[in-house]
Amino acid sequence: MAYEQFAYLYDYLMIDAPYESWREFVKKKIKQYGRANSTRLLDVGCGTGELSIRLAQDGFQVTGIDLSEDMLAVAQAKAEESGVLVEFFQQNMTELDGFAPFDCAVIFCDSLNYLQSEEEVRQTFTRIYEHLYPGGLLMFDIHSTYKMEHVFANQTFANNEEATSYIWHCFPGDAPYSVEHELTFFVQQPNGMYERFDEWHVQRTFPVERYKQWLLSTGFEVLDISADFIDELPTETSERIFFVAKK
Repeated sequence: MAYEQFAYLYDYLMIDAPYESWREFVKKKIKQYGRANSTRLLDVGCGTGELSIRLAQDGFQVTGIDLSEDMLAVAQAKAEESGVLVEFFQQNMTELDGFAPFDCAVIFCDSLNYLQSEEEVRQTFTRIYEHLYPGGLLMFDIHSTYKMEHVFANQTFANNEEATSYIWHCFPGDAPYSVEHELTFFVQQPNGMYERFDEWHVQRTFPVERYKQWLLSTGFEVLDISADFIDELPTETSERIFFVAKK
């Protein structure tokens, strides 16, 4: 499946994603920990721009980066339709370069889990650290090791609607705490026939303490570790882990 096709199906796949919860999380943590008058925000792995646009509507000066040119094309069209200004750039988060400092950087929707090695995660933390003002914040979420092993592994998810349907198989990956996602879409075409598209993704996570150590070794101060949008410490069965760190 061409990524151009997946870019246009992505919002359908993510229709129930908790964008409003991420939006409120960002505003709450900036108010709690951020620099005074924080406005410049970097959305890393912004995808089709759904969160970037909402934060821009809240008054932030948002820059979004993503690897996919097609995702960014969708994001730009959505931003223009929404009447907000968001600058979008095609960049790899491990090679972030060329921007003036930001007050805050966010990596949500488990985008960090697409990095496959410790070195890539550490490199991303370093590049973001270099692009933050002193006192600037980094916020991100990750899939927990529990979610990888007990929610995703060897599971199948499906949705059947008239215009678009999908089957989503999850298999344990080769690396520890990794999952391979096999997605098959059936999309109705103007002639009424259905076309099949296939997509393959690999995600990996690491234990919470490893992320904490990597943040500290980069120079960040870890301010907050919580889970599942409830502002409480992670438990053994938490599925989404949140970090807030300060330069």
